[in-house]
Amino acid sequence: MVHIKKGELTQEEKELLQVIWKGTIQEAGALLGNKNVRVNCLDENGMTPLMHAAYKGKLDMCKLLLRHGADVNCHQHEHGYTALMFAALSGNKDITWVILEAGAETDVVNSVGRTAAQMAAFVGQHDCVTIINNFFPRERLDYYTKLQGLDKEPKLLPKLAGPLHKIITTTNLHPVKIVMLVNENPLLAEETALSKCYKVMDLICEKCMKQRDMNEVLAMKMHYVSCIFQKCISFLKDGENKLDTLIKSLLKGRPSDGFPVYQEKIIRESIRKFPYCEATLLQQLVRSIAPVEIGSEPTAFSVLTQAITGQVGFVDVEFCTTCGEKGASKRCSVCKMVIYCDQTCQKIHWFAHKKICKNLKDIYDKQQLEAAKEKHEETNGKVMDVNSNCVNEEQPEVETTGSQTDSNCKTFVEGEQESLPSTTALKGMQDVPTGPQVSEE
Repeated sequence: MVHIKKGELTQEEKELLQVIWKGTIQEAGALLGNKNVRVNCLDENGMTPLMHAAYKGKLDMCKLLLRHGADVNCHQHEHGYTALMFAALSGNKDITWVILEAGAETDVVNSVGRTAAQMAAFVGQHDCVTIINNFFPRERLDYYTKLQGLDKEPKLLPKLAGPLHKIITTTNLHPVKIVMLVNENPLLAEETALSKCYKVMDLICEKCMKQRDMNEVLAMKMHYVSCIFQKCISFLKDGENKLDTLIKSLLKGRPSDGFPVYQEKIIRESIRKFPYCEATLLQQLVRSIAPVEIGSEPTAFSVLTQAITGQVGFVDVEFCTTCGEKGASKRCSVCKMVIYCDQTCQKIHWFAHKKICKNLKDIYDKQQLEAAKEKHEETNGKVMDVNSNCVNEEQPEVETTGSQTDSNCKTFVEGEQESLPSTTALKGMQDVPTGPQVSEE
């Protein structure tokens, strides 16, 4: 391989870098066909054309450069940045995915020891963090669909590779969502098929832990999904449609506040069964979860999700109460405290929600009333502050009456559309997102 020095650019290469920033694909294509243009040339900072395109957020330009042989893992930048790091910093999910598919290494660190995922998290690009942490090339799964050594049959049937890859790469680790993905695919929803799948995932988990560049995050994810598969198998043995029973078991809440105790226990059990006790990630999870009483914060699901996907608790986004899907927006029309993706998730959860819907409505109404009072008192306080500048010092203080406050509160509550869920009254339920429309059955 010819060594390329930083800053030694031909005139055509300088033009290429300018075109990447301000030009068109056609102009870049014409320059890449010039014999004086090296696709992996380096500017004075050690940035390649691909790094420039990734940082600028030019998806088509990145694809063009990759087709012309751009080195996705070039590590000559003065601070050790790679194309994946620039893509992650830009926050462009499509470019991040394309560069990952081109073979980008995810565990490379820059001059201060940060990976691409860590850099994305540092600047708040959490979607890119999730994509990087959950990327798993289909080729690595296809390996198990072929005969290896003395095997008489492949460890994974080729027809199962696609559905399994979809679950492996999902960023939603909610156990109900995983079971739903299994249940909706006839190829997976069989005892023998799931048995092959979970054994392959255990092999991938082992490989992640024993390879030179250990990947504890991917290993934990494989192990966790494998545990959910094994739970599916135990329910499938009891007969048809038993995955629906498993979903109900995972969603069933305790009478006092609806907290899904069985779900919490399943997740804690899967973490406890992780076979590599020396793993740093396992020790971190145990330290975070072990002291917490079941039903309190943080839940095992929130801790596991943050560890694997990089999603943080303060991200301003709603999650479906049933399946944990990000971006749910359908709010229960009665209590206004529970959120779902759609009517399907609403109907699945209704058997559990109807038992606490009235209690949640009372909590919601109380929150609205308190918020109205605070707003009224704050408004009155500001008015008094303004008036105090003009009042004679000998004039007695003005007193506010309770009846006036109450009447204003009533008007405010009727006009209010949304409020934040209570973290004290709903202790232990923040994992189970707040949610959408409920129909009486």
